Amino acid sequence: MAASSRSAREAKRHIQQMEAKRELRRDQEKRRKRDNLIAAGAGTAAVALAVVLQLTAFAGNPTEDEFAAAEAGLTSPSASATPSAQATNGPNIPSADTAAGKTFTGELVLNGKPLGVELDGTAAPQAAAVFKSLSDEGFYKGKSCHRLTTADAFGVLQCGSANGDGQGNPDYTWGPLENTPQDNKYPAGTIAVARTGNNAYGNGTQFFIVYKDTTIPADTAGGYTVVGKVTSGLDVVSGIAAAGITPGSSDTDGAPVEPVTIDSFSLK
Repeated sequence: MAASSRSAREAKRHIQQMEAKRELRRDQEKRRKRDNLIAAGAGTAAVALAVVLQLTAFAGNPTEDEFAAAEAGLTSPSASATPSAQATNGPNIPSADTAAGKTFTGELVLNGKPLGVELDGTAAPQAAAVFKSLSDEGFYKGKSCHRLTTADAFGVLQCGSANGDGQGNPDYTWGPLENTPQDNKYPAGTIAVARTGNNAYGNGTQFFIVYKDTTIPADTAGGYTVVGKVTSGLDVVSGIAAAGITPGSSDTDGAPVEPVTIDSFSLK
């Protein structure tokens, strides 16, 4: 009788373990198909973990390989995405010449609260041209900021997905990378372009606002294009971060507790 009970318990435990492994594989497969920004986070200065989030949706946790890379003390894991062979922009992408040498100033309004912004067409002409064009078209009105990170050295609010869920638009991608930090450091107030991991031509409509000094290790393509900065109102983003992240699979990377809507994005 005791042996039978033990066998039943072992069988149950085996089934639970198998289910857990299946769930992990499902999560990993979703992450391989997901969005944009490489998230860097570490509990201590000794470890910097790069989490590749691919182009189609928002993601939170690193894969098993990425955890292993962090535990080994690596700056970033091996590349998991294939760099794009594309080296030109399509006809729907504005020319960098429209922004070259110019400075655009304006206002980004989140949940009714304004942030002053400035885009640098000298340092990042292609990126500035894209965001000036999108803002002029009213693309960002009503879009959301779907992702918030709150790790000690990784604090960003990511915005601009067409569908509000982090999905990118495969028909609107562009490059090259411009004005990427050589030291992988993005100071508070930085506005940078989210992109597909390991793809210098994987930029799209999404951007992230750095609300505290952040380190993001470069991937095989490089860093992230710094297109501009917040000139006033950064406390608006800090306040959103202070409200926290919706409970889920990660304590430091997820959707903001307070839903964030872009009321307007204007540049001149």
